[in-house]
Amino acid sequence: MIFLKKKCFYHGFVLGLMVDKRDDYIIKSNKESGFGRYDVMMIPRDTKNSSLLGLILEFKVINHSVEKSLEETVKSALQQIEEKKYDTELLKAGVKKENIRHYGFAFEGKKVLIGTDE
Repeated sequence: MIFLKKKCFYHGFVLGLMVDKRDDYIIKSNKESGFGRYDVMMIPRDTKNSSLLGLILEFKVINHSVEKSLEETVKSALQQIEEKKYDTELLKAGVKKENIRHYGFAFEGKKVLIGTDE
């Protein structure tokens, strides 16, 4: 339960940082896509504008009984995005596969590591 509370804090913090992007993006949180619920999805309002990428963000708080490092936690977040096919909603919205980016956020107290699948 403590991991969920910590994750909720980080989730809210990151969402607050994204508020200024709402003119360019539809920002969704904790919605179903594919076979699960993503943490944050940013869908370009203009899907034909290739400079606006579709983004999926997955947040994880390190669980030392499972992961040894923030790097492993980032990999776990990125793997979850792939395995649960969170791209589904972006693809249905008209975002091309090559214009979708995945980001895994790993948190441990005040430390954060962000990784991508590129």
